[in-house]
Amino acid sequence: MRYGFASLFCLVAAVLAEPRSFEPAKSLVRINTTSQLPNYEIPWNPGRVSQGLGSGFIIEGNRVMTNAHVVSNSRFLTVEREGDPEKYMAQVEHIAHDCDLAVLKVEDARFFTDTEAVRFGGIPEVESIVAVYGYPIGGDRLSVTRGIVSRVDFQEYTHSGADLHLVIQIDAAINPGNSGGPVLQDGKVVGVAFQGYSGDVAQNTGYMIPTPVIHRFLKDIEDGNYDHYRDLAVATFPLQNPAMRRAFGLENDRRGILVTTVFARGASDGHLQAGDVLLSIDGLPIASDGFVIFDGQRLEMAEAVERKFHGDSVTLSVFRNKKPMEVTIPLDKPWPSRMDAHAYGVQPRFVLFGGLLFQPLSRDFLKETGINDLRVMYYFDHYTRDQMYLRHEDVVILSEILPDPINTYLTDFRFKILESVNGKVIGNLRDAAEAFTADAPQYVLRFIGEGRPLVLEKADVEAARERIRKRYNVVSEQRLSENEGEK
Repeated sequence: MRYGFASLFCLVAAVLAEPRSFEPAKSLVRINTTSQLPNYEIPWNPGRVSQGLGSGFIIEGNRVMTNAHVVSNSRFLTVEREGDPEKYMAQVEHIAHDCDLAVLKVEDARFFTDTEAVRFGGIPEVESIVAVYGYPIGGDRLSVTRGIVSRVDFQEYTHSGADLHLVIQIDAAINPGNSGGPVLQDGKVVGVAFQGYSGDVAQNTGYMIPTPVIHRFLKDIEDGNYDHYRDLAVATFPLQNPAMRRAFGLENDRRGILVTTVFARGASDGHLQAGDVLLSIDGLPIASDGFVIFDGQRLEMAEAVERKFHGDSVTLSVFRNKKPMEVTIPLDKPWPSRMDAHAYGVQPRFVLFGGLLFQPLSRDFLKETGINDLRVMYYFDHYTRDQMYLRHEDVVILSEILPDPINTYLTDFRFKILESVNGKVIGNLRDAAEAFTADAPQYVLRFIGEGRPLVLEKADVEAARERIRKRYNVVSEQRLSENEGEK
């Protein structure tokens, strides 16, 4: 890592000026995780057990904060302190997969002897110096690296793969084991280290979760539950083109963005309309590129909603049909679909019938099975944008065929989307399970985009049931609910 003279001077000055009253070693925690990943290819089997390592730090109330991805799918957790050889058992108290944060509790009070809860700071200035603490690459001793704040941004959190929040980029690498560790400036935590790039993508580039996200998470769980982030559930388009602005009757004041879609079942459904122009949110002017000035930072409009909680509301100044109006939107509805987000702490849902394995489409299902069928990918990519969730609570896929005499010559139906069974339209996995228990001499399965049906005789299915279970060690023929949830 190389610095110019000015940056080097700032680095030295920051080191000399850093308060010595706060000792990071008294707050830093090493987290050992034993986790079990779900098996989407053989969903009735328990998944692979693996071990992992992460970092954390002690916060007020004798709690440990870390990343959600450090403790997701965990079966056994232990924590250690610098200089203490003992491992202490821990449990996940609260976890937020949408913002990659978690709080652990440690029952043994001895763990907190001679420890110190961290203090939180604000958003660090660009070009200022921060220090990243943790246990990277499986190390047993505390590690510290320093870097410069490169930018404040709004980016995807890779843990969920679907949520975008405020992030801070630093030029210090975030390596495995650093995750969950504190990022300090002037003796205060200004972020949580959580993701970075591999060396073949970018060098010395890491990201931390800033304190506004941390404070929101801690505030949300004060009542004992995590209620998740709120969202307006609209798609917007910048209004920077002069001709478009004139068409909507807007002044040339560089304000306003266009609502292109209002997602059904979302917070804005019934309040906003496609074609509305949003001019301000809670009194904050919205620039024509969708940014607002929030806490002295120029941030995306979504940040104004992200600071809200379940039950709060936002007030928007709207230009509708060339007339100004105000709209108040209660934030009492979740984002209408989470298919495109990774799921944790749950088991795969499935139905096995006549050796045919049916599973609902999801990001994890695609990742683990490697399916790249064009129609399946279309349904995944457009599921929310085209509001397919109104017709398909689940997109039910024939994911595998366990070969047996009753299902020979049916391999061409693999990876197809189930449309109906005996004329009953399939809207979710439970519909399929119920259709397969109906009293009928045969089952006629139709798939989207396929002119030919798949037909199974009921008598053949019943005769083959135990044979298939025994041959493939099937311990359960269906799981219709995600039977292991996390708070």
